[in-house]
Amino acid sequence: MYGVLDRPRLLLTLCALFWAGNFVLARAMHEALPPIGLAFWRWVGASLLVLPFVWRPMWRQREVIGRHFWRLSVLALLGVSGFNTLVYLGLQTTTATNSVLIQSTMPVQILLLNGLLFAAPVRRRELVSIGLSLLGVLVIITRGQPHLLAEADWKVGDLWVLGAALVWALYSVLLRWRPAELLPGAFLGFTLVVGSVALWPLYLFEQALGQSMPWNSAAIATVIYVAVFPSALAYLFWNRGVALLGPAAAGHFIHLMPLFGSLMAVTFLGERLGWYHGVGAVLVAVGIGLTWRRRLP
Repeated sequence: MYGVLDRPRLLLTLCALFWAGNFVLARAMHEALPPIGLAFWRWVGASLLVLPFVWRPMWRQREVIGRHFWRLSVLALLGVSGFNTLVYLGLQTTTATNSVLIQSTMPVQILLLNGLLFAAPVRRRELVSIGLSLLGVLVIITRGQPHLLAEADWKVGDLWVLGAALVWALYSVLLRWRPAELLPGAFLGFTLVVGSVALWPLYLFEQALGQSMPWNSAAIATVIYVAVFPSALAYLFWNRGVALLGPAAAGHFIHLMPLFGSLMAVTFLGERLGWYHGVGAVLVAVGIGLTWRRRLP
């Protein structure tokens, strides 16, 4: 496992794959599952899966956690409570296409926030990489017809998803707040627990409004997927990838989400692949490839 954790590009690619599945599944189930209920049980499930493996390092490092409690709590609220809850709220009223398009702005937001908050320089190669990757995303999403971008049906849900992208960009930039001596498992366990607890009042409020989780087989399968892959595993992988490559380079891998989402749509929804998928995939690959030559910090 630790050998895999030393391969940041593989970890970040898997994150994009798991998160793409999360978008597709959440949109497919948006009429059946309430958004906050799905977010709450996602993180409760992830906590139950992770805690048996991380409670010992959490306990051993309780003094480190205590010294940095508030900063770590902000990270938990952003990365766990905030991001996915806003995504699920947005997917109630907007399309998956609009959602992945908005998510593709994350690398730009990460670079800008990194520069604004920490005066980090933006290299020319990074700008070119973002431009190529974003162009590839747009080719895929617009099916090679740029006029579709201007004709997009923007809705209130788009604003929720845009807010989610900003929250995740801020989380990625502020990951430098994580103490160097805090083990990945202890950090993951803390953020999962705090993020789940923060969602509990919102979950109770949603229930009071009459939106309860229908605990049928489809709901249980959905919760299991979102708890294991885009939650427990993806957050461990993302945190490690950002630590090894830095937030700016890691952000480029988010452009793989629309690519993976298209492939999933073909596999599970019967959609056809077009020439634009190939062109977009090449542009995304070239854009990410430019980051591979960066010297690791």
